[in-house]
Amino acid sequence: MLPSTAPTPFRNSSAWTAFTYINFAVASLMMGGGIWFMEASFTAKGFYAMAALMLVSSTIILTKSLRDNEEAQRFHNKLEEARTEKLLMEVGSGKA
Repeated sequence: MLPSTAPTPFRNSSAWTAFTYINFAVASLMMGGGIWFMEASFTAKGFYAMAALMLVSSTIILTKSLRDNEEAQRFHNKLEEARTEKLLMEVGSGKA
């Protein structure tokens, strides 16, 4: 049996995870403060707030979609590798 060449799963450190949460919180506060103190009508502030929320949600959705596609491709490759290995084992043992 051939050794697996699949990469080991990567896990972020707790420091990196904390940094990303803090970074998101600071950016959200800065955006909210900028919109709140902006000299514009309530309608314009609402427009910018909705645009900011939509930008955040679309970024999350895009990131999740890219990750899901990568995981699906990795799973597909793993299945193909298993099928190929099974075929080679059958050919090597003379069953095919």
